[in-house]
Amino acid sequence: MTGVAACAAITLVAGCEGLDQSGTAPESGAAAPAPDGRSVSPLKNPDGTKPGLAPVTGATDDATARKLIESLRTKGRGPKTGYDRDEFGYAWMDTADGVPLARNGCDTRNDLLKRDGQNLRFRTGSDCVVVTMKLHDPYTGKDIAWKKAKAAEVQIDHVVPLSYAWQMGAARWDRQKRQRLANDVLNLLPVWGPTNSAKRDSGPASWLPPSKAIRCSYSVRFAQVALKYELSVTAADKDMMLQQCGA
Repeated sequence: MTGVAACAAITLVAGCEGLDQSGTAPESGAAAPAPDGRSVSPLKNPDGTKPGLAPVTGATDDATARKLIESLRTKGRGPKTGYDRDEFGYAWMDTADGVPLARNGCDTRNDLLKRDGQNLRFRTGSDCVVVTMKLHDPYTGKDIAWKKAKAAEVQIDHVVPLSYAWQMGAARWDRQKRQRLANDVLNLLPVWGPTNSAKRDSGPASWLPPSKAIRCSYSVRFAQVALKYELSVTAADKDMMLQQCGA
């Protein structure tokens, strides 16, 4: 069994520690740029409708990133009691009103594949269901030739994990707000599946993307989601995010 196949078999149980497509761990240095420059800095993509996650570069953008992160409120992480994925609606619903791309006739997962993928091919008779594509994974810097037959090789990451959000206040939200968080393109990135599985429900203090070049951008996106949904973060997470942007 290959490294990828072995990972797919255990993804739902334990995750795999950031295997690349050859089954080896990716390097944690600078990531290769996205193909054709198809990625956007989170500072220039505040609603998440543009593709990818480009690095934050330059002293001015670093300062802007730190200012954004510094505005986050902090508190301790609450209990996970009562958390269930279904509390945020069924997966990839197209009817979560109040977020970009809702009710466009295409489920959230395929919306994200179309947003970030290249060389897209669709199921016969559909302009929604992606069956093959090329994806640049911002977390590892790897290019993935993806086929729907091996769907788990690309997973949609909730940048702010739903369990984390539950513990930081979403347990008290109404169902509609939880559905928005779960399907908001600002909080969603298609990435290499094993890396997403390794993340689980971690905050930035305990998990960051393997690619160092993207860690400030990831921190900014985490902060953008938290601010939009009025979520606090832990003090340790906030400190780690600031460090990624040069604090």
